Amino acid sequence: MSLVSTEWLQKNLNNVKIIDSSWHLPNTKRNGYKEYLKNHIKNSRVRYIKGNTKNISNLITKPNEIKTVFHFGEFARIYQSFLQMDKCIESNSIGTNAVFNFCLKNRIKLIYSATSASLGNKGNDKNLSPYAFTKAKNLELLENLKKWYKFKYEVIYFYNVYGPNQISKGNMATVIGIFEDCYKKNKALPVVKPGSQSRRFTHIDDTVNVCYIAWKKNLCRHYSISHKQSFSILEVAKMFKQRIRFLSKRPGERYASALTTMNLSNKVYKHFGKIKLRDYIKSFINNN
Repeated sequence: MSLVSTEWLQKNLNNVKIIDSSWHLPNTKRNGYKEYLKNHIKNSRVRYIKGNTKNISNLITKPNEIKTVFHFGEFARIYQSFLQMDKCIESNSIGTNAVFNFCLKNRIKLIYSATSASLGNKGNDKNLSPYAFTKAKNLELLENLKKWYKFKYEVIYFYNVYGPNQISKGNMATVIGIFEDCYKKNKALPVVKPGSQSRRFTHIDDTVNVCYIAWKKNLCRHYSISHKQSFSILEVAKMFKQRIRFLSKRPGERYASALTTMNLSNKVYKHFGKIKLRDYIKSFINNN
């Protein structure tokens, strides 16, 4: 799903350049290539650049034109980070390091999307998967860049973002997206055992609003955006009133979605979403 809507774009930003590596996805049908393309915004203010974040300095030839970098383009799936660890490291470590250096060198403000997966369970969840580990290390690097170079950035912790145009097919599909796709095809909804693992699901609109607040306030803070309600995966599946099939346990599975800040020197300013998951699913079912 797109992190900016056309309406939001017209009100707040003049020109947007988006580095998009999905153009280079192998096995495009299997990996849901079309799922990525449907998120592309058709607007004269938006330009898509084919490439990888590790090459950002070559892709953005006029850095003086860039005022803020919103770095939301990392490898973002826990289970897939075990299967594609090389790609996870390339994106989250090599690519992100290039983005950090690009911003530092050109004195560009950074808005970085962190994850509750890297700080949950008193900080221990950061070692559950290559994904959580790389994201946690990026936070440590940002902390040091601030100390070493007075680097300016905002950090926003995302919680299971869902909403219109979310990826519903392929390796990078989201839970809600997968359930929606199965519902449309009248297939059983896949739930990874035990099903009791809980998550806080946050609508894309609520997520975007906090990204905008962080960018607009420009106070160099850490923010989190989640919903106050949490649901087990099994509870969410039952909301679709569809058959359910259980999948084997997976490595790196988190059993609760909670953010702890014991390893951070910065206060996290918590924001809570207004849109309810149950209402969203009801609306989806009524329209399908």
